[in-house]
Amino acid sequence: MLLHDITLENFGAYRGKQTLNLTPKPGKPIILIGGLNGCGKTTLLDAIQLALYGARARCSGRGTRSYDIYLRDSINRQASPKKAGIKLWFSTTVEGEQRHYRIERFWQLTGKAVRESLAVFINGEMDKVIGEGWADHIEDLLPLEVASLFFFDGEKIESLADPDRAAPVIESAVYSLLGVNTVEQLRTDLLALQRRQKVSDEDRTALDQIASIEKQLEENEVARADALQRVASVRALLLRARMDLKTVETAFAKEGGDLFRRRAELAAQQDHAEKQLQALNDMLANTLAAGPLPLLLLGSRLDAIRQQVTREEEAAQSEQVLEVLNDRDQQLLDLLRNTLTAEQVSQITQHLEADRQSRAVSADIPRFLQMSRGAIQQLDSLDQILSSERARARDLLAEVASLRDQLSVIERQLAGVPDEEVIAGLIKQQDEERKRVSQLEHDLRTMEEAHASAAREHENLTVMRERAYGKRASGLAKAEHAARVVSYSDRVRTTLEKFGEALLQRHISRLEVAVLDSFTRLMRKGELIQDLRIDTSKFTLTLIGADGEELDPGRLSAGERQLLAVSLLWGLARVAGNRLPSVIDTPLGRLDSRHRQNLVERYFPQASHQVLLLSTDEEIDDDLLKRLIPAIAQTYTLVHDDTTFTTTVERGYGWGGTSYVA
Repeated sequence: MLLHDITLENFGAYRGKQTLNLTPKPGKPIILIGGLNGCGKTTLLDAIQLALYGARARCSGRGTRSYDIYLRDSINRQASPKKAGIKLWFSTTVEGEQRHYRIERFWQLTGKAVRESLAVFINGEMDKVIGEGWADHIEDLLPLEVASLFFFDGEKIESLADPDRAAPVIESAVYSLLGVNTVEQLRTDLLALQRRQKVSDEDRTALDQIASIEKQLEENEVARADALQRVASVRALLLRARMDLKTVETAFAKEGGDLFRRRAELAAQQDHAEKQLQALNDMLANTLAAGPLPLLLLGSRLDAIRQQVTREEEAAQSEQVLEVLNDRDQQLLDLLRNTLTAEQVSQITQHLEADRQSRAVSADIPRFLQMSRGAIQQLDSLDQILSSERARARDLLAEVASLRDQLSVIERQLAGVPDEEVIAGLIKQQDEERKRVSQLEHDLRTMEEAHASAAREHENLTVMRERAYGKRASGLAKAEHAARVVSYSDRVRTTLEKFGEALLQRHISRLEVAVLDSFTRLMRKGELIQDLRIDTSKFTLTLIGADGEELDPGRLSAGERQLLAVSLLWGLARVAGNRLPSVIDTPLGRLDSRHRQNLVERYFPQASHQVLLLSTDEEIDDDLLKRLIPAIAQTYTLVHDDTTFTTTVERGYGWGGTSYVA
């Protein structure tokens, strides 16, 4: 495979269209691309992988984000419209013929959704069939696991610098890159054949149903994971929005915003209270004051009148009694004169006269009121009327006092209402935050419902699958032909297992030699390691020192372990013999000057027929650049504008005294 050129359009920091010619020259395999940290070197490596593998690409900047979110975030902030894309042109040999591929992958932000398109051109003509099945096609050309051994950055070299952590890489490389997995795949296919042979023809419908359900379950798993991630994302946004709203509401309340929103209500309450107070005052003045209530001011006079009326009534009664007694005494004396002596009659007369005179004292009172019986009754009922009026007046006065207190509170609240110009900005901000929270709550409910729907669908599909398996198991029967196929398959699988072990041992032996040779070339201490062994079961590295004893990897310096990681990748590529380009991002890491010189002189020019080096100014410096120039085919510098936060591609390489343009 050979990479010819790549075009980045509004991808990451690359604004507009930026094109790099990646074609090497005879004897000059290196394309040197320089840039300071943050200029977009790793973004360029991500772009190559994204163009080839799409959602499966192992891009460094993706993290745990979903593919749609990663695409959306990778669009240059200044792009208008919000659209980005990558074009990659490469060639490779397919069935003995060289074939040129141009991959054009574009995506555009439409509302909240990201729409992606992929076009595949083969020898200049669009091929829709291969474009639709590109994920499978690229696996035939360059499997993702294999590509990870040729497209790597300094961080991967750091992770491989630990021999224990290198075991999974060695295992993956041996099986995928060196063809051992082909034997394993044959054994797996034979096992699948055995399982298929155990199924009768009548069971074919059940198998198709199970396959359909399994496919739906896989799609449902993707949908559930995506829905869950969207729920988490919206929930986080909602939490942040609620915190923002709370902050605005706190500031709003501090400025008197609640009183401002209630100003109309307070004004209405004030008007209502004033009208009630006026009505009560009118009632006190026009109703109670105009009635008998003022008579309460004449309490002592009314008591004197009552006493005088009582005395006049008693005098009138005494006067009537005297008249009756006078008539009675006269009749009694007339009767006694005939029977008694004159002296006795005189004594009785004196006694009766004295009695009348004593009674006449109470009747001799001035009677200037001379009230009638009706007037006296009205005077008697006046106390009850005045008591009722007094209680009514007290209630009204208490209500007046309460209304005045209420008005005082309302007036103080109205006095504290802030000016509209002061609070207008906070009102607008509060309304906007509330709308934002409301929208996010609606989005969250929608996302949660989508996730719940996907979960219900998963449960239903699981039940359907169990039923389908149960139905299949109930009708499963062994056929003689199937048993024969199973028997032969077992024999072949046993043979393939032995063959695979032998093939694995052969490749491991070659790999041990290649890695040791690569490490010896790169090391300045040629006598440090005498031998190198790889365990075929655990795929761990064992280093043998110059004394023939095992060498603890911890005794190696950080730079030496990094060179060991590079030797591992180089040895794998040499044993595999695949003509694949190598893309190396920030390759020199913690290496000292001597180790860097060895990499520059011995590894980079021979790593592959095409080597893309993504370096900082402190890695490939002036001295190393001079040593590397004989192997350089193209040079570029990624120039970052700190004011616009965008990167452009310029020809040439160099920051110091040496600048080289190829």
